Amino acid sequence: MSRTFPLSVKAVTIDLDGTLADTIPDLAAAANMMLSELGRPGLDVERIRTFVGKGIPRLVERALAGGLDGAVPREVFERALPIYERCYAEVNGRHTVVYPGVREGLQRLRAMQLPLACVTNKSGRFTGPLLAHLGIASSFELVIAGDTLPRKKPDPAQLLHACRGFGIEPRAMLMIGDSVNDAEAARAAGCPVFCVSYGYNEGRDVRELDVDAIVASLEEAARLIQKA
Repeated sequence: MSRTFPLSVKAVTIDLDGTLADTIPDLAAAANMMLSELGRPGLDVERIRTFVGKGIPRLVERALAGGLDGAVPREVFERALPIYERCYAEVNGRHTVVYPGVREGLQRLRAMQLPLACVTNKSGRFTGPLLAHLGIASSFELVIAGDTLPRKKPDPAQLLHACRGFGIEPRAMLMIGDSVNDAEAARAAGCPVFCVSYGYNEGRDVRELDVDAIVASLEEAARLIQKA
């Protein structure tokens, strides 16, 4: 889609894992704690990196199967999921850091008086504490987690919920993410979408995605927009 920059928008939604913060070290630590407790061999961090993007249940299933498309018996998954959630609660935020340009980008967006929402597939029980731990919770008027609604990205429901919350049309709300989930959710909702170049995207190149811009940082994204 051809866009003219700066893009005029009335609000911005931003993904968490892989966009605002590098959460892989904590997610991987929890996965390997879970695997160890289940008597299974651990996985290297870079392999687990490709498993991130569809929420914790899918991450757990992929870690158990050892691959992106693997499946495991239901009873194995149901035993493993609460173990993972307990392990992740122990390490959530311990090794996670915000990416370069995130704090500056949030400051620039706030200076433009743009309402911001964090829209993530991460469970709410982990999202709020992590945003607070990173010191960026106050930047967001809305936080829409993976269990806020019945459906999550790539379904457009979370983004449409944010639009209703801000009282704006989807075309006036920018989504900034790092993965195919963000791109597909934004397109399905009718929102413009930017992707950062450094995120996870399940091992795929973001240049393959249908997005309006690929940016090196949240600060760069903020430079490409203006308040409508």
